[in-house]
Amino acid sequence: MRHKQMGFTLVEIAIVLVIIGLLLGGVLKGQELVNSAKVKNLANDFRNISTFVYAYQDKFRALPGDDSAVANHVNGGVPATTPAAGLANGRINGAWNSVTATDETVLFWQHVRLAGLATGTPTVGDLSLGDEYVPKNADGGRIGVTGDAVFTGATPWPANFFICSSNIQGRFARQIDTTIDDGNTTTGTVRVLCQDVCASSAAYVNLNPALDANVYTVCVGN
Repeated sequence: MRHKQMGFTLVEIAIVLVIIGLLLGGVLKGQELVNSAKVKNLANDFRNISTFVYAYQDKFRALPGDDSAVANHVNGGVPATTPAAGLANGRINGAWNSVTATDETVLFWQHVRLAGLATGTPTVGDLSLGDEYVPKNADGGRIGVTGDAVFTGATPWPANFFICSSNIQGRFARQIDTTIDDGNTTTGTVRVLCQDVCASSAAYVNLNPALDANVYTVCVGN
């Protein structure tokens, strides 16, 4: 007696392949939406922080962090004492990722928070990346502001102040530049350097898809 051989028909296989294709397409589309949301979040950090600076300056006629009369302007505000002779000079002095609690760039966050412009604790902590006082981006990197140069070299990058954000993947850095600048990570208002330790580098990083998996620091000049 011959037994009937069991198996899938071509139609059944085709249906399964279509379902798999739809699932993969949904996953990829979902990942694309997640990535787009992350880039939007990262780009908004740069926009929002520049708004903090201008709003504080408009209200108190001083820059946050550089404000010598901050104790009179906001309750609990502490004036910076470092870098030396930098207070009230019209620049937010200090490294954007400073770990010195008395620096203007560190107290910047206290001033804008006490002024009601930004959320977060105004109590300066240990300034490590895990501390709640330190503002972080969507990739867990540090965000900072400085009026000092973040790049040096034969062709300086002039700006009133810089906003820098670290630990950003190359693919997101390229999208940020395309979203808010000229799409070239070595020119314009958005520029990229190799990471926090390169904040005084003379060279900008010209990102391309081959570098997408690496992490970088993105700075925006204002």
